[in-house]
Amino acid sequence: MQQNGRGVKQGDRLLKMQGKLDRGPVEFKSHIAEQEGEIMAIATCDVISVPPTQSIISAVEEMTKCGFRRLPVTDAGTRKLRGIITSGDIINFMGGGDKYKLVQVRHNGNLIAAVNESVRSIMTQQPETLASDARISDAVDMIIKKKIGGLPIIDREGVLAGIVTERDVLGVLGSERSPLHVEDVMSSSLRVTAPDCPISTVTKDMTKHRFRRLPVVSDDVLYGIVTATDIMRYLGSREVFSRMTTGNVAEVTGLPVRTLIAGELFTTSPEKNINEVAREMLSRNIGALPVIEDSRLIGLVTEFDLVRAFSGG
Repeated sequence: MQQNGRGVKQGDRLLKMQGKLDRGPVEFKSHIAEQEGEIMAIATCDVISVPPTQSIISAVEEMTKCGFRRLPVTDAGTRKLRGIITSGDIINFMGGGDKYKLVQVRHNGNLIAAVNESVRSIMTQQPETLASDARISDAVDMIIKKKIGGLPIIDREGVLAGIVTERDVLGVLGSERSPLHVEDVMSSSLRVTAPDCPISTVTKDMTKHRFRRLPVVSDDVLYGIVTATDIMRYLGSREVFSRMTTGNVAEVTGLPVRTLIAGELFTTSPEKNINEVAREMLSRNIGALPVIEDSRLIGLVTEFDLVRAFSGG
């Protein structure tokens, strides 16, 4: 949905800002040596997982406590991978998409009852995986082609052996010197939202467009950035329940998205080298940086953008 008037207070709109520089298309050239090492060298091997019977709320609390965006779901005895639950599944469940039916239909809008359902009811089944003998280049290819932020690693029996993320890959690729700058790799056609937009609208926008984050803009000024993890943390910290009186999901998803925005906002500039930006994102443990020029938001650079650029994809 494209909305351009200042009178629009709610909902998302498409922001196309070219800035003052000429930003034509950039052809990425592969300038990184093939990484032949095993994927397990950069993966997290001691992986926390939950069984399919675990409640949604306890899985979300685990993700919130550990700072995870995703959690593999495995059989309790065999550790065979059965699925994965991600922050995207959570925002879908909270009103973004088809998984909201669990709340709306089965529990008549009662979020407190719905979060006690088993995690198997909203997990992503048959997720994309990597074999334990895969190369780093295999992970890069899958991340770029499938636009997936994290991949479980399984052995020949389907047992969970590890997990590798965009951030793990970026830590390897980002050490390769690149001549590219932020303006070469950023997304400049952005979907944005307003501070007073309801959380329910944001979850729908994120789910529909497969976004993990939305810049929050007020009168063309960047107010903050809201991520799927912020919304998941809202549920996992149990703050959501303190705002409830009836238990109905509309009580919390009807609140303005500015309710979720807290902490320091980090930004970057279009002329910065992507090596510098990669180091900053890794050190701050953040997945994206809004790009500011002349006090205006002109783009967004994400871990995915950087992985694609460094890999020559």
